[in-house]
Amino acid sequence: MLTRIATTLAAFCLAGSAMAQDLPVIRAAVLKIGTVNWELSTISENGLDEKHGFRLEVMPYADNGATRIAVEGGEADMAVADWIWIARQRADGKDYVAVPYSRAVGGVVVPGESEAESLRDLAGGKIGIAGGPLDKSWLILRAYAQQEYEMDLKAGTEQVFGAPPLIFKSGLSGDYAGAINFWHFLAKMKAGGMRELISVEAAAEGLGLDPDVPLLSYYFKGDFLDAHEGLAQAFYEASREAKAMLADDMAAWETLRPQMNAKSDAEFEQLRDDWLGGVPARGPVDAEAAGKLLSLMAELGGEELVGKADSLPDGLFAEVQ
Repeated sequence: MLTRIATTLAAFCLAGSAMAQDLPVIRAAVLKIGTVNWELSTISENGLDEKHGFRLEVMPYADNGATRIAVEGGEADMAVADWIWIARQRADGKDYVAVPYSRAVGGVVVPGESEAESLRDLAGGKIGIAGGPLDKSWLILRAYAQQEYEMDLKAGTEQVFGAPPLIFKSGLSGDYAGAINFWHFLAKMKAGGMRELISVEAAAEGLGLDPDVPLLSYYFKGDFLDAHEGLAQAFYEASREAKAMLADDMAAWETLRPQMNAKSDAEFEQLRDDWLGGVPARGPVDAEAAGKLLSLMAELGGEELVGKADSLPDGLFAEVQ
C-alpha cells in the first residue's frame, strides 16, 4: 500500500515537473541592482509565474544599455524602460510592445532648512539633475515653471548634470538649491532630511497631463508575444498580484530588504512607501492621455528625445485588462 502511494506521489511530481517545463519562459533582462527586481523577486519566490502559466528567469546585467542589447539581440525576452523610449524604438521599426509597470518618476527635493516654497524660489541657484538635459522629469518641471510662473527654469538656474549617485551625495551635502534624481535616490534623499518641493506628478497634473499614465513599462518583442498567445496578460496578472501582495502585507518587504540597499529604517520605509505610491491603477493605458504626454515630450525634447515618434505609435501598449 505504501509503495503504491509513493508511486502515485512520484507520478504526480513528475507530471508537475513536466508541466512546468512545458510552460513558456520569459527571460527578463534587468539591471542587477534595479528596483524592478523587487517585483520580479516577489513573482518568482511566490510562484506567481507558474500560477499564471509561464516561467520567469531573471537575468542580471551591469547597466540598462546591456539589458536593451540583450532584448534586441534575442538573449532576453523582456526588459524595463520608459514607454517614450519604447515608442521611439517602435517608430524606428522595432516591434516592441509595452506592458505597464510603474508611474514612479520622482520630483525636486531641497535641503531640509531651505526656505523655498516653489520652483521660482530656486532662481539663481544650482539644480543637480540626474539623467542629462533631456531627462523627462526636468523637461516637465521646466514646462510647469514656464506655465505657472513665466519662469525659464533653465535660464534662471545653474544646472549640474551628473550620475544619480553623485547627485544624491552632493544633494545631501547641501551643494544644490534643489535636486532632481531617479525616484529611489530621491526616496533616500528624503530619508536623509531633504524635502520634496514638488513632485513630477503634481507638475504633470498642473500641465493638464494625466498623472496616472505609468511612464515605466516592461517591454517585449511583438513576435515573442504573438508566439505565446495570452502571455502579455498572464505576465500582467502576475505583476498585479505581486503589487497587491506588497501593498497588503508589509512583512513581504522584509524578504526584499537585502536587495533594497537601505542604510537605515528611514530609508527602507521611504523606499517602500514611494514604490507603493508609484503603483498605477489596474487596466489598459489611456492612449489619448499617453499621446498628450508624448506630444509634450516631442515639443520640449525634439527629435533628439523622441526620434520619429511625434505621435503615439499604433500597437505600442499591450491590450491588458
